[in-house]
Amino acid sequence: MSSADSRPGAAERRVLLADYTTMRVGGPARMVTAGTSDELIDAVRDADRSGEPVLLIGGGSNLVIADAGFDGTVVRIASEGTETIADGADVVLDVRAGEPWDALVARTVEEGLSGIECLSGIPGLVGATPIQNVGAYGAETADVLESVEVFDREAQRVRILSAADCGFGYRSSIFKHAHRYLVLGVRLRLAADGRSAPVRYAELARTLGVQAGDRVPVADARAAVLHLRRSKGMVLDADDPDTWSAGSFFTNPIVAPQAVPEGAPAYDAPDGLVKTSAAWLIEHAGYGKGYGNERAALSSKHTLALTNRGGASADDLVALAREIRDGVYGKYAIELQPEPLLIGCAL
Repeated sequence: MSSADSRPGAAERRVLLADYTTMRVGGPARMVTAGTSDELIDAVRDADRSGEPVLLIGGGSNLVIADAGFDGTVVRIASEGTETIADGADVVLDVRAGEPWDALVARTVEEGLSGIECLSGIPGLVGATPIQNVGAYGAETADVLESVEVFDREAQRVRILSAADCGFGYRSSIFKHAHRYLVLGVRLRLAADGRSAPVRYAELARTLGVQAGDRVPVADARAAVLHLRRSKGMVLDADDPDTWSAGSFFTNPIVAPQAVPEGAPAYDAPDGLVKTSAAWLIEHAGYGKGYGNERAALSSKHTLALTNRGGASADDLVALAREIRDGVYGKYAIELQPEPLLIGCAL
């Protein structure tokens, strides 16, 4: 359904957004592909001036888009480029928003740089990482991010926001639910000693055969993370429907200690709260791996992933997510929150 012309900067009259999302859902839309930061600014500015809604798409790994599509301009981010700057014992990377994230991680590991090795195997583009404060296995973007280059759609100028300006929290930032800032690139500070950041995640430590807090070669950390993610269907594979998902569909709830069900995991969180496991709540509420139907179901490898088994609509997946959310709330009075952005649909 997409037009033949998909060159950076060229307008595509019509596309099917299901072709641009890892969950493989989403209806028709008009798309512009921006191959540079300037093209990205121009595309968004033009839409803003015309009063047209804008949807930004990178790797499409954190989106659930309605079957009706998007009535506005879809801007596909394809701006690539990385500049490396030596800074004492560290290396600073200035990376454009359209760089594929895992390719960047692989490159840093090959070069013996430390700081993002535990974020291996995460799909999507660099520009999405500060928006979600992407994290996994005890690491998150905020650990290494120095600043974000943005286009301020209100002030109509390019700005540099420090990490302190970004309002980072658990899978959140000032960018996630506001549209003022268009991410153009990020600056990351990585160590250059070839050793991983201290291993914080118990499952990863067990896989590596080390104690929590130990450091290992960055290549070992990446290999272990990729092994764990593949075992859970969290590494994209065109031949494996268990990976046709938006990754973890629900965030781990942060609640008062007394709200955590007996037997559920509990980890310290700010302000006297605790973080518990969404996967545990889902499983113990009666929704096991593979729950669903032939179109939309939980992954057979991990209960946090809602998967398109082939031919599912956005409505199918949202209905399954709603059933699981309501079932968990009915049993534990804890409301699960979706991690992906829902475009034109809602739980």
